[in-house]
Amino acid sequence: MTPDALELLEYRLGDAVRAFSTTRSGMAGTGSYAGFNLTHYCGDAPEHVRQNRAALCKELGIEDNRLILPRQTHGDKVCRVVTGKEDFQGIDALVTNERGLCIGVSTADCIPVLFYDAENAAIGAAHAGWRGTVKEIVVKTVATMEHEFGTAPEKLRAVVGPGISREAFEVGDEVYEAFREAGFPMTEIACRIAGKWHIDLWAANCLLLEKAGLVLENIAVCGICTYTHSDRFFSARRLGIDSGRIFNGILLK
Repeated sequence: MTPDALELLEYRLGDAVRAFSTTRSGMAGTGSYAGFNLTHYCGDAPEHVRQNRAALCKELGIEDNRLILPRQTHGDKVCRVVTGKEDFQGIDALVTNERGLCIGVSTADCIPVLFYDAENAAIGAAHAGWRGTVKEIVVKTVATMEHEFGTAPEKLRAVVGPGISREAFEVGDEVYEAFREAGFPMTEIACRIAGKWHIDLWAANCLLLEKAGLVLENIAVCGICTYTHSDRFFSARRLGIDSGRIFNGILLK
C-alpha cells in the first residue's frame, strides 16, 4: 500500500495538539503484523517497522528522531521527554512540553490514555494494561505533569483510546484479587460472565483519572474494543502476542 492509505483514528483535544491512534490500515506487514505496526520490539520485520515509521513521520511533518516510543514493561514509570535522547527502557508513560515532538505508547488490548494541558502547553501518553492500572499509572502521569509543568488536573483533558472491553476481558481470580486489594470498587468495574470474572479497564482508568483530579466532562472514552475489532486494530488476545501494536500518539503542533 501507499502512504496515502494510512488511516489514523484522530481525537479532538484542542486546536494546538494532534492526538491519534493508528489502525491496521495502510503500509507494510504480513500475517499477524499485517497493517500499520511501528513498534520495533514485538517481532515484526525491521524493514516493515522502518517503512511504517517513515510514513507516520511524513504524515505528521516531523523527522524520525522526533517520534518517541518507549520500551514498555507493564510498569508505572513516567519519563519527561526533553531531547528525545533519554533512556526509554522500562518506561510506560511519557510527558513533554516540547513542540514538534510526538510521544506515544504501544497497545494491543491494553488501555492507552492521552493527556493535553492547554494552559501550560504540555502533553502526556500512558500505557495502562491491567498491571499498570493496578499500579495507577495514569495517576502518576498526572502527578508528573503537575510537578514538571504546573498542570492543574481539573483543567487537564484526557482521551481513553481503543482497548479491550469488559465483555472480552476475561480474567482469572488472581487478577480480580489484584484489583480488589488495590482498592478498586469491584461492583463497578467487574462482573461474572459465564462463570468467569471480567474487568472493565476503561471504567477502572476513568475512576483513576477522577482520583487524579480530572473532571468527568474532560475525559473522553472512544469505546472501541480491540478484541472485537481486531480487523481494524491489533489485539494480542485475538492475534497472539507475536503481532503488531497500535501506536497512540500526541504532538504539540
